[in-house]
Parts: sequence; structure tokens; C-alpha cells
Amino acid sequence: MAAIIPVAGVAGSRIVSTGASRGSHVVSNEEMCTLIDSSDEWIRQRTGIEARHWATDEETPRSLAVSACAQALERAGLQASEIDAVILATISNDQAMPSLAARVAADLGCTGPAVFDLTAACAGFCYGVGLADSLVRTGAARQVLVVGAEVLSRLLDKTDRGTAFLFGDGAGAVVIGPSETPQIGPTVWGSDPSQHDVLTLDEWSALGDDQEHPFIRMDGTKVFRWATTFIADKTRETLAAAGLTPEDLDVFVPHQANNRITDSMLRHLKLPGEIVVARDIAQMGNSSAASVPLALDAVLQSGEARSGQTALMIGFGGGLAYAGQVVILP
Repeated sequence: MAAIIPVAGVAGSRIVSTGASRGSHVVSNEEMCTLIDSSDEWIRQRTGIEARHWATDEETPRSLAVSACAQALERAGLQASEIDAVILATISNDQAMPSLAARVAADLGCTGPAVFDLTAACAGFCYGVGLADSLVRTGAARQVLVVGAEVLSRLLDKTDRGTAFLFGDGAGAVVIGPSETPQIGPTVWGSDPSQHDVLTLDEWSALGDDQEHPFIRMDGTKVFRWATTFIADKTRETLAAAGLTPEDLDVFVPHQANNRITDSMLRHLKLPGEIVVARDIAQMGNSSAASVPLALDAVLQSGEARSGQTALMIGFGGGLAYAGQVVILP
């Protein structure tokens, strides 16, 4: 039997830079309540959302992703031609082939990277970070773009008061490259397939004549219960996998689904009171695969978080899937 020559890898990987792009139309709760029977006070109390960004007619998951990736490349001091792989997490791409990653790579001017899409809903970005970390450490790639991009406003039943106000549109990206020491911890990921049907998109083949896009359907009570119990435990496991305790953390970047879920996690983990907690949901809403990278970029650009600090990221949602890792901030 022939021997396969192993590829020389590197000691670790790191997040080199971040980038972000948000839908241009800011929809306040007051405007939202012209579409559904609700109130600004009720939405704020139940979710923490004050407004959300929706894409204009000219904006698409592709254009938002390209903008976020271009910003991440500029901040990293890299050319598109230096990217070896583009991993794009999304649930709102309406063309199965070619992948959205391929189209984004073309727009950026990349020259021959590996390209593929991930469909893991709100956990997609953290899935992508885990894969990029493995690619870099094993030597399969040196510089990887990971991007979460969503235009969810086109997948909403605007009359559904249980989902219409929750979601936003945007894209967040990171460049992941080699590091002399590991700066991305082990990815803790998995799913609860028994609840795969509590958060879904309509099947394209089942759409009626008056429905242009599939709609998001959600059993909010079941998702909330799962996130505040099962996912809270997985968050602690993610810390332990990195060999850390809550006291070692500087920043917490959870999926921006609901402030009440975030508060429950903080209590469960007993995180230090001075820790920086991403609350991008207030002005963005839930942007699924774009949620974690947008929140990460927001705390860095605002100055709330600083380069070199230790952060815990975790995404969770449809599937029901989850993924998280501890990272050192760029």
C-alpha cells in the first residue's frame, strides 16, 4: 500500500480582521408596528430589539457579502488573490448553483479559491470558523474568508406578529490566517435533530401562486426553551474545551436572537459583571448566519472590545444546530 505524504500545517490559526455590511433601510419598531399588531414597548421587553436593518431593493446577500469581505480584506492588508478559500454561511441564497461563495469570490477578484456555502442557519458562521481553523492548521489553506450573509426580510410573512419583527439583513466577514500559537479554540458543535422542525423555511415547491419567497416559520416557545437550557450548557462546554473558566473571558458574543436568551446564558455561566456582552440585536435584529460576525465587528469598532482580548462566540438556531469557539480578538 502506498504511503500518503502528510501536508505540513501550522501551530494554530487566528482571526486577522473583521468586516461588516448592513441593509440600508433602518426599520424602527414604530414602523414595524404599522405591519403587525404589536407595540414598541412589547417588542423591546420581549426581545431587546429597537430597530432592524432591512435590505433595499438593490441590496442582496451577494452585494452585502462582497462589501463585508472587501472591508475585512482591506483591514487585513490582503489582496483578494491571496485568499485560498471562501466559506459562506447563509439560508437566504435563492440560487443553489453556483454557490453564493463562488459568486462573491468572482466579484472580489479572487483567483481560484475553494468556494462553498454552509446551510446551518444561525450557527453557520461559527461552523465556518471551525472549518477555516482546520483548513489553516492542516495546511490545506493559508488565508480563508468566512462570511455570514442574509437578507431575511424577503423571507418574512410581514403579517406574522410572531416572526416579522425579529429579523434583519446584513453580512459579517472575517479573514482567518495562520498563527504561531492557537488563537481559535476547539469548535464545540452539534445539533438536536429531534427538533429540526421547530424553525423552518417553506419548501420552494410548496409555495402558492401569491407567495414569491418561502417564509420563516418558528415555534418561538420551543426555540426559547432549547436556547436557555441546552445551549447554555453547550456554552460552558465551549469554554471548557479551550481550557478556560468564565473568569478568563473578556468578551461574550452570542447569537443575537433575543436579549432574554443572552441574559439567561450570563446567569448560567456566572460571567464576571465587567465582561463586554455584544448586544447588536438592539439595532440589528436577528440576522441568522450574519448575527455573530456583525456583533463581533460592532464591539470591536465601538471600542467596547480590544485586540488581544479573549472572546467566546456561539451561534444556535435552525436544525436545531449550534457551534461555538473561544477566540483571541484581532
